Amino acid sequence: MADDLGERQLVLSLFPGIGLLDMAFEAEGFCVVRGPDLLWGGDVHAFHPPEGRFDGVIGGPPCQAFSRLRHLVQHNGLETAANLIPEYERVVREAAPTWFLMENVPDAPLPVVDGYKVHAQLVSNREDAGGVQERTRRFSFGTVDGRQLVLPFPLPPVQQAWAPAACASGGYKPGIPTDRSARARFLGWKTEAAFRQTCASQGLPEGFDLPPFTVAGKIKAVGNGVPLPMGRAIARAVVLTMTSARAA
Repeated sequence: MADDLGERQLVLSLFPGIGLLDMAFEAEGFCVVRGPDLLWGGDVHAFHPPEGRFDGVIGGPPCQAFSRLRHLVQHNGLETAANLIPEYERVVREAAPTWFLMENVPDAPLPVVDGYKVHAQLVSNREDAGGVQERTRRFSFGTVDGRQLVLPFPLPPVQQAWAPAACASGGYKPGIPTDRSARARFLGWKTEAAFRQTCASQGLPEGFDLPPFTVAGKIKAVGNGVPLPMGRAIARAVVLTMTSARAA
């Protein structure tokens, strides 16, 4: 669909992780170039993109600092990841794209980049994108003229049964009711079956795998990503919005 913009859009992906949001944009016809990520030994602080080469910038800076589960993480004696939204803003300023899109948790602050007007909206993977999993994220879309993302009409879920949000901390052990203790749900179950369940709830194709990772690492990596139905809906929305002659 990105070909409707006149030529194939070149997009820079920041904080790509294992690339689930990238996968969604590529499925909609965008050409995605991945920036550095800590998961692969990269350092965004040392990254400086060329100016004017990218049509768009996408990405989701680490969200632990703004997650509603951060107090539980801190209670367990762990540190939340640093706020890297300022680095996202810096890279966007240096790249000077036509548009940018930042994905994050609902309570995260909006990105501020000189010369761009930002419109943010909450998107439900199930209600707005036709996914099975119930998961809500906030997408901040920045353009010079302040366009608002136009979400396409969603397809119905693959199955009507409601599914809980996939968590980086793990899925649910088969046969164990989901109404067990909050601690059990938070800790999850680091099993291959839980990984397959996490992949299914994220909308990934059957057989998707991350061979270099441990099972726990695979669950964490997939659970941290943007659900594929949500990502594809957002990618289509970018096409619809940028081909519209009307600014918000």
